[in-house]
Parts: sequence; structure tokens; C-alpha cells
Amino acid sequence: MQLWQEWWVWIAAGFVLAILEIVVSGYVLLGFAGGAVVTGILIWAGILGATIGAMLLVFALASLACWLGLRALFGLPQDNVKVIHHDINEG
Repeated sequence: MQLWQEWWVWIAAGFVLAILEIVVSGYVLLGFAGGAVVTGILIWAGILGATIGAMLLVFALASLACWLGLRALFGLPQDNVKVIHHDINEG
């Protein structure tokens, strides 16, 4: 069995990416971390097969879904723009 077919490798990669997200801080690696964890869980549950193509496809789709979900939850709201109506230098 290849190393990329082991479920714990995907989970460990997800945790490493999550730790790197703390260091880098940009909400980029967190989506990949979520995708890796989801892929590892699907391999552990026996839902995902042993082909690398299927694993990478699930990883890519899960990463995108996690990133979009996190963006929707923690993204900057577009309707909360602060408008200043007066100047502090005006007497």
C-alpha cells in the first residue's frame, strides 16, 4: 500500500497545513487543510477508493468547498463600509 493511500497521512497533512495557516495567516491553507482532513476521513470510512486520481479530485473539491464555506463565514461583509460624514478638522 502506498503512503498516499493511508488515511492518517491525509489527516496529518491537514493538521500540518492548519498549523502553517497560523504562521502564514491568509485563509489560503485552511481550505486545503479542510480538504485533506475530509479526504482522510473518507479513506478511513472506506468510501474513497485507492486510486490517486479519485483522491486528488475529492481533495480538490473538498478544499474548494471548505475555502468557500470559510470565506462565507469569516469573509469581510461587503455592506458594512464605514462612511465618514464630517471632518475632524472642521471647527
